[in-house]
Amino acid sequence: MTPLLELFGVSWTAQAPVVAAEWLRDGSGVGFAFGDGRMAWAQAAHPMAPEPVSLPPHGATCLAFVADAEDGWLSAGDDGRVLQVLRDGRSVPLVERPGAWMGLLAAGARGARACAAGRQLLRLSGGATRDVSLPSPATAIAFDPSGRVLAAAHHGGVSLWSGEGGSLRTLRAPGYCRSLAWSPDGRYLVAGLQENALHGWRVADGGDIEMAGYPGQPLSLSFTREGRFLVTSGALRPVCWPFGPPRGHGAPSECGMPSRSPVTRVACHAHLPLVAVGYHNGAVALCKPDAEGAIAVKAPGGREINALSWSADGQRLAFGSQSGGYGWLKLPVEHFQTPPARNSRV
Repeated sequence: MTPLLELFGVSWTAQAPVVAAEWLRDGSGVGFAFGDGRMAWAQAAHPMAPEPVSLPPHGATCLAFVADAEDGWLSAGDDGRVLQVLRDGRSVPLVERPGAWMGLLAAGARGARACAAGRQLLRLSGGATRDVSLPSPATAIAFDPSGRVLAAAHHGGVSLWSGEGGSLRTLRAPGYCRSLAWSPDGRYLVAGLQENALHGWRVADGGDIEMAGYPGQPLSLSFTREGRFLVTSGALRPVCWPFGPPRGHGAPSECGMPSRSPVTRVACHAHLPLVAVGYHNGAVALCKPDAEGAIAVKAPGGREINALSWSADGQRLAFGSQSGGYGWLKLPVEHFQTPPARNSRV
C-alpha cells in the first residue's frame, strides 16, 4: 500500500534535526524548529502550498518550541531567551536570562505560558514573570487541561504549581521522571521514568498507579480523546494502558502492527480513536488504540521520528525526524471511521 504521505502530503529535508512540529491554534499552518536555531512554517491551504517560510533564527540552539495560546509559537534556547515568534516574522522577547539554559516550554488554556531552566520554574502572565525553585532540575513541564496547574517533572517525582498560590505540591515517585501527560479531565497525571516504567497519580488524593514492564524508556505519552487509554512509546508497538470503563486500570495491551523498530513518538487524535505512531527507522503509521492493524503514513528512511503533531481539527498531521526530514499531510478523515486495514510491517 502506498504511504499516505505520498498521496496527500508534502515533505522537505533540513540540515539539522527537527526539535518540534507545532500547529498554529487556528490550524492554518505548522511551525518547525531545528536544532541549529532555525525555524520555518508551512501554510496548510493544501499540500502543494509553497516551500516553508523561513522565520528569524533563534540566534542560538533551539531547545524547545510550542504553539502559543495567543498566536504564533514560543521558542526557547541555550541563550537564556524565550521568544514569541509570530507568523509574520516578528519575534517578541518574553524572557531574557543570560547564562540560563531555557530547555523546557509549555503553553495551555487561558493563555498559560511557562518555561524552565534547571531548578527554576517560571510562569509568564500579562508581562509579569513569577518563579519558584524545584527540588531538582526540571525534565518536563505541562499544564493541566484548565491551564491553572503546572506540573514539572524531576528526579523523585513531579511538582504541581497552582495558579492560585506560590507553593508547590509534590507527587513522589522512585526514579527519574522524564516525560508527562495529563488525562483530558485532569484527574490523572502520568510520568515516564528513565527506569523503563511509568508512574501515575490520581491528582485529587495523590493515589499511586504503578506501570512497569517496558523494554525501553516510555518517553512519549498521549491520552486518547476521551481519556480511555494512555498510549506510550517504549516498545516495538504502541502500549495502551486502560484508564476507563470497561477495563479500568487493568493490564496494558499493544496496538498497531508488529515492528522490528522501536516506537519513538505517539500522538492521539483530538476527536477520533486514532493514534499516530513514529518509529526509530523514520516510519510513521496510524492505528487504533487497543486494536490490531495499521496504515502506513511515511515509509522507513532516515533516523528516528522525534516530532508528531495533529492540527486542532484533526485533519492534518505533521512530523519531523532526527535526520532533518519534516512535512505534513491532510488526511481523508472519513476513512478512519472504520477500523484501519492490516498492512505490512513498518
